[in-house]
Amino acid sequence: MSNFKVMDFISKLDTDEARRVLVTLIKENSSCIKKAYDIAIKIAAAVDVNEIMDDVFGALDNLDMDDLSSRSGRTRYGYVEPSDAAWELFEEKIQPFIDEIMRNYKRELPDVAKAYCIGIVKGLKCYEKSSSSDLADWLPDAPGECIYTVVEEWKKGNPSDADIAEVMDVVKGGNS
Repeated sequence: MSNFKVMDFISKLDTDEARRVLVTLIKENSSCIKKAYDIAIKIAAAVDVNEIMDDVFGALDNLDMDDLSSRSGRTRYGYVEPSDAAWELFEEKIQPFIDEIMRNYKRELPDVAKAYCIGIVKGLKCYEKSSSSDLADWLPDAPGECIYTVVEEWKKGNPSDADIAEVMDVVKGGNS
């Protein structure tokens, strides 16, 4: 079988299948473990702050009035204020990014956690300044308040004073 066919097949494995292949390969050939670890670190650490910023902005800016109207108003459980529903939608969109910060601390990748924090902060600032979403009108204070929530969550990983200063510089408008 040609290498092309083998690589084509492997590239079509789903995440769980690929994980099982990797674990089996390492178990059967323990000399691969260091190489696999080095590759995993390289992949995990390859984050782009601007890409994170764009992802945050896009996730929030794609929220629209249809999303809000589907969550607010009269429901079978009572009445949901539109402003409450808007906040809930906003928080749901930002939470996966915050989760990624803590996931990287658990993986002992503090620089990646910091990059996520900075990317999220920049994305929130971009949303605050440039959003074209009608929903943004319902959330005038959300980006600013969320920035501090993101930073506080990030600080739970015990970053260095220098890293805190760097993130706070971004929060205050530097490194934009």
